[in-house]
Amino acid sequence: MEDAAEERQIQVRFVTKLPSELHVATTPFSLPAHLTRYGLSEVINALLGLDKPQPFDFLVDDELLRTSLEQLLLTNKLSAESILNVEYAYAVGPPKREKSREHKDWVSAATGSHARYIATGSYDTSIRIWGADGSVVQSLEGHGDAISSLEASRPTGDEMWVLISGSKDHTVRRWELSLTSSQEAVNTAVTLERPVKVLKGHTSAVQCVASNGSGTAVCSGSWDCSIKLWNISEDENGESLTVRSKKRKLDASAEAQELEVGTSITLEGHTQCVSAVSWGQRDSIVSASWDQSIRSWDVETNINTETLIGPKALHCLSVGGDNMALFAAGGADPILRIWDPRMPGTNTPIFQLSSHKAWITACKWHRHSRRHILSASHDGSVKLWDLRSKIPLQTIDAHKGKSDCTIK
Repeated sequence: MEDAAEERQIQVRFVTKLPSELHVATTPFSLPAHLTRYGLSEVINALLGLDKPQPFDFLVDDELLRTSLEQLLLTNKLSAESILNVEYAYAVGPPKREKSREHKDWVSAATGSHARYIATGSYDTSIRIWGADGSVVQSLEGHGDAISSLEASRPTGDEMWVLISGSKDHTVRRWELSLTSSQEAVNTAVTLERPVKVLKGHTSAVQCVASNGSGTAVCSGSWDCSIKLWNISEDENGESLTVRSKKRKLDASAEAQELEVGTSITLEGHTQCVSAVSWGQRDSIVSASWDQSIRSWDVETNINTETLIGPKALHCLSVGGDNMALFAAGGADPILRIWDPRMPGTNTPIFQLSSHKAWITACKWHRHSRRHILSASHDGSVKLWDLRSKIPLQTIDAHKGKSDCTIK
């Protein structure tokens, strides 16, 4: 009986959205039922006659295949007599580990939104800009306590890079950097272009920051349980800005004047630390908190328009996915949850992704994909998820201790 089961054949028709040179015949093939995605990948490589084997992934009814063909039929109650349409696509390969770089203390924030640079924030109070070869090309000093959060935006084009940092010193800072366009000077020409804007208003440590798409506004969440919103597009001579006479040394050859910016709006409603903020659709702000809630805010009216309650304290939040409408959040358990606020009964997540072994500390939607999301955990791992599978596409176990941030 066991030999008969292994020899069972299933009719499979392969389809793909890849370029035409990677198409195979659309006529059905009889394949052994025990084949998994790895065996199917060998079949596609053989049919295409590729000189260099290419790993492929497979989808049935828009769900990634993670079992054998036979188990798929049993799980989905499909007839073995029918033809199974299987879509193939390039598989996501394992990441390549580069050299490790260190701060003097715990690295608490990172952003990689620029093609040639990565910025990191640390409990040593500094922000470092790293070049393509892994060297430090600029170090930004100014915060008086640990860096807790970091976000980047480029509202003025590729030659400018704007960083927003939050700190336990109760302040948010906006740094505007001038970037070189010369490939030869890629690791030497990162300079602070304008006075640093210091955004004050919180009465406790700042835990999270976010900039809107145009770079004209910044919001932050704090241990004082509030969300602060700043308009940073005003003229520097406007009433909301107070020029400080103090100059702070940024490196061996540069000094920058600091401009203080007062709070434009304060949003209140959370009862514990606001752990994450994100800009949503139509100038809305979405926030997550240790009070287990996710709240949506209308920036124009300052009203809390919607509140979702999760099962645990929340540590991270990312808005993205289908039409930039899904809320992904993680917290004091190993499960990454995703809500669709457009659906009735929104308190029930539409996805619950379980693979981590400890608290989830960070999550981030892919900028250009509605299906892919990253998560980091105190188990030391970073995972890449595809919503078409409950098993992560990749798991990076490079950290010896807790992983507390992902590249944003």
